[in-house]
Amino acid sequence: MSVPRTPAVYIPHGGGPWPFVDVGFGEPDTLARLAAHLRGLRGLPSTPPRAVLVVSAHWEERLPTVTTAERPPLLFDYFGFPPAAYELTWPAPGSPWLAGRTRALLDAAGIASAEAPERGFDHGVFVPMKLAYPAAEVPTVQLSLKAGLDPASHLAIGRALAPLRDEGVFVIGSGMSYHNMRGFGRREARAASLAFDAWLAETVALPRERRDARLVEWRAAPSGLEVHPREEHLLPLMVVAGAAGDDPGSVPYADVLMGVRISSARFG
Repeated sequence: MSVPRTPAVYIPHGGGPWPFVDVGFGEPDTLARLAAHLRGLRGLPSTPPRAVLVVSAHWEERLPTVTTAERPPLLFDYFGFPPAAYELTWPAPGSPWLAGRTRALLDAAGIASAEAPERGFDHGVFVPMKLAYPAAEVPTVQLSLKAGLDPASHLAIGRALAPLRDEGVFVIGSGMSYHNMRGFGRREARAASLAFDAWLAETVALPRERRDARLVEWRAAPSGLEVHPREEHLLPLMVVAGAAGDDPGSVPYADVLMGVRISSARFG
C-alpha cells in the first residue's frame, strides 16, 4: 500500500517558550498569526504522518546526530524566563525506527552520523510541535545540524533523507528566516530583512539545481550576512530543500515581527 508523499517545510519557531509563557516581546497580532501558522502544520500532510523528523537550529554536532530515546525529555535551552517556562511538557514518543532509518539513509549516501540516546527535544522542536500536535501523539525524532554549518553539506543531508517523505515521515526544518538579535525592533533592520526575504522567496521557487546553487551561495544574497550574522537558523532550510527534490517551493506564511520580515517555506 503506497503512502502519500509528505511535504517538507521550513518554519520560524518564534522565541524561547513563546507562546506558552508571556515572553514580553513581539506584537500580539503578529504572534497570534505565527501561532496559527504553526498550529496548521498538522494539516499539511494529507494523512497523519507515521513520524516527524525535525531539524532544529539549536543543536549542532560534529556529525549529523539523531535522538534515539523512546521518551525524549524536554531540553529547556533558554534562560531568564518565568518559572512556568521550565515546567512545560510535551511527552511525545521517540521513534527508534525513524532514528535508525535516518542513519541508514545517511550511511547509504556516504554521510557519517551518530546518535544521542539521552538528548531531549530543544525549544526549536517542542514549541512548534506542541502547537501543531498538542496531544503529543506523533512519534518524533530530532536531527542535529553538522558543525561548520556548510550549506552544501546540509543540502546533501536533505537529499539523502528524501526517501523518508515517501515513507510517511513529515520533515520539518525549524529556525528563523531572520535571525540577527541586534536587528529585532530596530527601524534600520527592516530594509535588510525585506531584501533578504524577497531573495529567499524567489530562491525556493526556482527549479532544484538553480535553487540549490543559490542556497549554497546564500552569503551573496542581498543583506545575507546582516540578516544571518551566524547561519544556524537558516541551515534547517538547506536540509528541507535537499529533501524536497524536484518539488517546487512556496512561501505559505510571511509577516513582520518586531519590525523585520520573517517567513516560512513549503515544498510539496
